Amino acid sequence: MKNVASAKLVDLVAAIMHGGGSAPDEARTIASRLVDSNLVGHDSHGVLRVAKYLEWVRDGTLRPNTAPTLVFDSDTIAIVDGNRGFGQVTGAFATRLGIAKAKAKGIAMVGLRNCGHLGRLGDWAEMAAQEGQVSLHFLNTSGAQRVAPFGGSDRRLSTNPMAIGVPVAGGPPAILDITTSTVAEGKLMVAMNKGEHVPPGWIVDKAGRPTTDPKDFYDGGALLTIGAHKGSGLSILTDLLAGAVTTGRSSDPDDPILRNNMLSIFIDPQTYDTDGVVLTEARRFLDWVKASPPADPAAPVLAPGDIERRTRAARRANGVPLDDKTWQDLVDAA
Repeated sequence: MKNVASAKLVDLVAAIMHGGGSAPDEARTIASRLVDSNLVGHDSHGVLRVAKYLEWVRDGTLRPNTAPTLVFDSDTIAIVDGNRGFGQVTGAFATRLGIAKAKAKGIAMVGLRNCGHLGRLGDWAEMAAQEGQVSLHFLNTSGAQRVAPFGGSDRRLSTNPMAIGVPVAGGPPAILDITTSTVAEGKLMVAMNKGEHVPPGWIVDKAGRPTTDPKDFYDGGALLTIGAHKGSGLSILTDLLAGAVTTGRSSDPDDPILRNNMLSIFIDPQTYDTDGVVLTEARRFLDWVKASPPADPAAPVLAPGDIERRTRAARRANGVPLDDKTWQDLVDAA
């Protein structure tokens, strides 16, 4: 394990991605987003993805320097085709488009289809919250079934994450960023790299039997959904919103390409709330919830997004921790 200063890690990853075919601006955007995922503690969406991105570039799954296409556009709705360009670039394009439409009309929906890996979904909720907007984001990967539905034993769903952001008066926004599977697949990659087992209830093997060995997942097993039947239902609906509603594809075993689809909804309270009631009420409510006497005095109640902000501050100060396998993968990629 080693700690690497975040600025130097961005420089390294940007150089690797530039060497892999991305223009300098695109390479730095990808690097900044990946390293920020490490900074907030979402290592599963961080720099361990670099080698896989390069593999996808080589096999044509990812297309460097490919601009998105606006295939439908109205005052409040847009459908964007990512043309399999890098998600860190295309996701920012789609989010800026949604923010602008919501500022003009109060609400907007942007469907992004056929996109490269979009990274940490919370990035896009944070972008909207910085503009004072509420946002909801639903994402799937049409060609990457990883999750068994409740009652099933094989892969039928992608990890189907969702993110929701709400700005708060006088403080940081509330940002929920979760997968509807027990964990993101990248956390299994992290465990594999460290030679660790995972907690019970995360995965089953290819026979549908519970296991804690991440190797069993990569040998044909499956992730499980959060919350049993409730999480399974949420995953199915997320897959439909991200896949079908965007005119992309919901999870499809006949889709040979790993592509992300994302449905985003943006709400601008400033359009109808000139007195700032929404953000002020959000502040009051969060303060009240967090004031609950903690069951463990050493672990006070947190709002969604608090742990990521604390981790970002700590890792900016002390460096980004990278396990030996991830570091070696970066060296090999370079």
